[in-house]
Amino acid sequence: MNERYALGYGLSAVLLWSTVATAFKITLDFFTPIQMLVAASVVSALALAGIALYQGKLHLLGRTFLSRPWYYLALGLINPFAYYLVLFKSYELLPASQAQPLNYSWAITLTLMAAVFLGQKIRKQDWAACALGYLGVIVIATKGDVMALQFDSPLGVALALLSTLLWAMYWILNTKNQADPVLGVLLGFLVSLPFSIGLSLYTGGWSQVPWQGWAAVSYVGLFEMGVTFVLWINALKLTRNTARISNLIFISPFISLMLLATIIGEEIHPSTLAGLVLIVCGLLIQQWKRKQPEASPAS
Repeated sequence: MNERYALGYGLSAVLLWSTVATAFKITLDFFTPIQMLVAASVVSALALAGIALYQGKLHLLGRTFLSRPWYYLALGLINPFAYYLVLFKSYELLPASQAQPLNYSWAITLTLMAAVFLGQKIRKQDWAACALGYLGVIVIATKGDVMALQFDSPLGVALALLSTLLWAMYWILNTKNQADPVLGVLLGFLVSLPFSIGLSLYTGGWSQVPWQGWAAVSYVGLFEMGVTFVLWINALKLTRNTARISNLIFISPFISLMLLATIIGEEIHPSTLAGLVLIVCGLLIQQWKRKQPEASPAS
């Protein structure tokens, strides 16, 4: 029975994550990236606070923060503040069908950063995974014209790759976090909100946003940053086969491309599919005989 629930939670999380690239592009029609970060963070914080209250853990929030205030401040400034600001800006500059697969290479970036910061050994298959993954990145970014190395938006590509560094850095720091995962993520949103609100006010006023914009940003806050994380954690807690649940995430980018094509009409270049296949092959090679960190969702 637990395995059935685990599979249900895992599939629900993957299907929801598959929709966020489309939701990002729709939301960016109404908000700037920093405004989108503020609004989505508020929604996420409220959702996570509600979950923590339901679980009877909300009263532990202050004690958790005071046990390591500078640590949680650093985590919050990396994610959600810097990570989502950079990610949303990359989606503003690039077609979502390019930004999403580029961001998907974060797991390969994590391998390299773990070797530098955690002293983990890089195996031969990790180098092969990195080569395939970053070849896929180049194929997507150049739309298949690999030899020319010309990018439609060099800044957009750079930001998408920077987002993988920030996400990997967040999970490396998160390995030292012994707190309840819901409280840990909630604290990240709470400590980052003053910075994101301040930056949004500094960069310009908020114009009137129609209800469609608020609906879209609420969806992003709930299903990219908030509730879906809890679904994923529950799936990993309930299963006896972490690898099987973790492998569900490989479905996500392909579903995402189909949704982008059907809902917002983005053209999916053959080079995007080819590059994504290279990235996924690299990730599968990387997983061979090794399980991924249990708490690491994709974005």
